[in-house]
Amino acid sequence: MPRPEALAPRGAIVLHPAEHEVARVLQICNACRYCEGFCAVFPAMTRRLEFPRADIHYLANLCHQCGACLHACQYAPPHEFAVDVPLAMARVRARTYAEHAWPACLGRLYERNTVTVALALALGLALFLLLAMAGRGGLWHAPLAGNFYAVLPHGLLVGLFAPVFGFVCLALAIGVVRFWREVSPGAASAAAAGEALHNVLRLKYLDGGHGQGCNEADDRFTLWRRRFHHATFYGFVLCFLSTTVATLYHYLLGRHAPYAFTSLPVLLGTLGGAGLLVGPAGLYGLNLQRQRQGGDAALASLDRGLILLLWLTSASGLALLALRYSAAMGLLLALHLGCVMALFLTMPYGKFAHGLYRSAALLKWAVERRRPNDLRLGSD
Repeated sequence: MPRPEALAPRGAIVLHPAEHEVARVLQICNACRYCEGFCAVFPAMTRRLEFPRADIHYLANLCHQCGACLHACQYAPPHEFAVDVPLAMARVRARTYAEHAWPACLGRLYERNTVTVALALALGLALFLLLAMAGRGGLWHAPLAGNFYAVLPHGLLVGLFAPVFGFVCLALAIGVVRFWREVSPGAASAAAAGEALHNVLRLKYLDGGHGQGCNEADDRFTLWRRRFHHATFYGFVLCFLSTTVATLYHYLLGRHAPYAFTSLPVLLGTLGGAGLLVGPAGLYGLNLQRQRQGGDAALASLDRGLILLLWLTSASGLALLALRYSAAMGLLLALHLGCVMALFLTMPYGKFAHGLYRSAALLKWAVERRRPNDLRLGSD
């Protein structure tokens, strides 16, 4: 039997089976409209009669996978139409990350996320354990007054992390720009950017579109997924701010680590670390619930890889903070830095990217809402 590519007209874009499934279920949803008020996906859907590849990618990343539409749908499995919008969208989202990745050859790492995370973690831990063993302090030593740089010099850490961080920022930026150019070429107004930022910071569409929350194990609404996402997101932001403030202290004020427990970098890092303990742990529990209901194992591994790295980074960081005046500081420092390096290495090729792609989709929606709905088929 000939392949689909052979049957398509020359130059035509052939949809991947995952993309074709999204187009199929959205055609059914567009005829039904029961979920029109649930989230941004459905009013955006009503502006379209057909779903080309760019629109499929856009709508897939606009979906927050809250599950409300699945639990409300009369055509969901075991109905013969088998409409499962969250699962269909999630499969396409994973493809968009891989297809827009930079360098393109590393996009395949999304498909091997478990191996990618394991290798990155092994590499990070091995690197810093060896460096700490060869350093001045060693893994186990007499108390060093909390001075991390007595184990691993500041210049060495900057030399290792700065290039990796720069590459991560470049790779993520190129990927998101490629996605934006595909789904929404052109600029966005300040008003649209402000609305999108507001929706990102509030995680607006994790409330099911009606303020009651998502559906997890059953038809009851719950806000726990939104709360755990908030703890994770703002925990990460606080940890990043902690590192930024410490950098300013070091280079601008000449105040070098270790910092007191009551200092701004430590307070920010402690609060952020607590968020990254609670948030990922809660998201992992919700992920298990969804997997037991028939979720995709490959997509679950993508979620859990990021959850694991965030949790390990936080746990090791808080342990290091608590025991930095002990003889175990060298060992804990190596473990923490190994986890941080693994997190950095996997950022452009793991679930971390979803936040940037979803933000771009929300910006596209904010732009689109300000334009007339020429089809006049649905309300915004």
